[in-house]
Amino acid sequence: MTSAALYHREAEIFRAHGGLLRTSQALKLGIHPRNLYGMREAKIIEPISRGLFHLTELPPLSKPDLATVALKIPQGVICLISALAFHDITTHIPHEVFVALRKGAEKPRLDFPPVRFVWLSESVFSAGIETHKADGAEVRVYCPEKTVADCFKFRNRIGTDVALEALKLCRERKRSKPKALLKYAKLCRVERVMKPYLEALL
Repeated sequence: MTSAALYHREAEIFRAHGGLLRTSQALKLGIHPRNLYGMREAKIIEPISRGLFHLTELPPLSKPDLATVALKIPQGVICLISALAFHDITTHIPHEVFVALRKGAEKPRLDFPPVRFVWLSESVFSAGIETHKADGAEVRVYCPEKTVADCFKFRNRIGTDVALEALKLCRERKRSKPKALLKYAKLCRVERVMKPYLEALL
């Protein structure tokens, strides 16, 4: 019997979940640990990160870092430069995944990809969250307007140039309304900082 036939049921479980499963998920769904590691040895699945496997017959992941973070840190939200890149409103390439957590939340441990965390108050953390599919995973990411406001809030950390470019591209590419941008600017307490730059673009 071929490896594919031997692990047919297990491969079907992976396919039903977008081809990406954490070890704990696989076990809950009825895949025996012996079979999981047998699939890895037979190269039917490949490790993406510690305890996270991808079905090799499927196309390569398009956003492996975001999918990994979404599955391993489900309580987090993709933010700042990573969210800008997701929405295509930056020319900067993030070299780590920026993730927002609720203030007081414990820092998760993740060996890969590199992650940078920011902690936000409940009202700021909960606002503007969208859920998108990426490589079969549900990725929580802030909407473009909230992301721009966050970038102004953390401009000393990521650079004012990044925030200004994001504001300009958000207006051009997303046709974002000033009202929506200012709503999040007020929430993030950067309305006074952001307003003159926004007015200059009108």
